[in-house]
Amino acid sequence: MKPNHIVIGAWFVLGALAGIPWAANAATAAAQTRYVQECSACHIAYPPKMLPAESWKHLLGGLNQHFGNDASLDAATTREISDWLMAHGGGFRNDRERPPEDRITRSAWFVRQHGEIRPAVWRRGAVHGPSNCAACHREASDGHFSEDDVHIPK
Repeated sequence: MKPNHIVIGAWFVLGALAGIPWAANAATAAAQTRYVQECSACHIAYPPKMLPAESWKHLLGGLNQHFGNDASLDAATTREISDWLMAHGGGFRNDRERPPEDRITRSAWFVRQHGEIRPAVWRRGAVHGPSNCAACHREASDGHFSEDDVHIPK
């Protein structure tokens, strides 16, 4: 057996032991990569848990009217991303209810976490609104939103 076959075989065995077929892992990784590529072209690729699956379904079903922009994708890409988001979405901090307009920034958990932020802060040029997570959360693009790493621009 060649070394690269050993590595592939090991990943297959580990995936099987975890109860997940190796091919499904590869498909999941590909769908996640596609999601990040497509969505981060305009904003950070928000972690799927930030919205319940039903919100993601609604958002992907209306990409031609995505918050005032046409973010349309071909049918195969839309289906791949939608399937991945449906499998990995679910509501952050046990919040499973669809927020108004399917906006992360209007979800109950977001409002709880950001309630102390004054409206004037959201209007600062460097912040440009509550949906710009990366303005204050330095590692937002990597999916890290720790309060310890928050830096609110002046």
